[in-house]
Amino acid sequence: MNSVQIVTDSSCDLPEDLINQFGIGIVPLKIRFGQTEFVDRLELTTDQFWEKCRETDELPSTAAPAPGAFIAEFQRAADEGASGVVAIVLSGELSATIEAAQQAAREVEGNIDVRVVDSRTVTLGLGAVVVAAAQAAKGGADIDEVSNIATDSAARTHVHAALDTLENLRKGGRIGAAGSLLGSMLSIKPLIEVRDGVVEPAGKQRTRTKALSYLVKVVEEHAQQIESIYVTHAACDDVDSFVERIQSLVQTDVLVGQVGPVVGAHAGIGTIGVAFQTTS
Repeated sequence: MNSVQIVTDSSCDLPEDLINQFGIGIVPLKIRFGQTEFVDRLELTTDQFWEKCRETDELPSTAAPAPGAFIAEFQRAADEGASGVVAIVLSGELSATIEAAQQAAREVEGNIDVRVVDSRTVTLGLGAVVVAAAQAAKGGADIDEVSNIATDSAARTHVHAALDTLENLRKGGRIGAAGSLLGSMLSIKPLIEVRDGVVEPAGKQRTRTKALSYLVKVVEEHAQQIESIYVTHAACDDVDSFVERIQSLVQTDVLVGQVGPVVGAHAGIGTIGVAFQTTS
């Protein structure tokens, strides 16, 4: 093999075909419903996760992988003859996943060279950074080049989303029952953006139609500079028409993926978002 292996975590929300195409190693986070813990992607698919969310009032929680899960992935790359590993993980501001990856990298020192990159983002923002690095690795770039491409790519990645419900925030105790009632009466749709590795509020709209139009406008403003773009959604039946609107604005194919359990636990069902990379 003797090439750079790309490893990421399961919050990347990349579709299976892209993971297989580039041979990307995935370290799963864990999802808990009450006392029951599932390994993301392995013991709980995205569809099963959303099904469970519909059936229960309990808010799911997430836990970072143990360093051992990263060690196993790094060791596998070494055993398969990789020249090194670039591990690109979700924002260190949002999860302890990066600490597990860094600890694992220290443990395998001497066996294989591992670089850990903080993507400063999540979901298909992370996915976009991973794919950019994987393309470079496939093209024969060395570990320094791949690591630099990942870091540079992370700095040019934008993630914007519209939440459909305040329910997860209410279940999580962030707002009281009165607040969620008020929200549903006005059907407020909160907008969020990932900025500097943190999820920040980006305003709110009264209706879903207006919230989606806001996302379209964000893409339109950056359209000339966009070199790759993804739409991510949490079990949304209106995703196809949204993708069509986005596709009409950009010169590159829009890739579509589902919001998985790691992000979905916080964002809630009906969330729809765009992740894109600009040329500068």
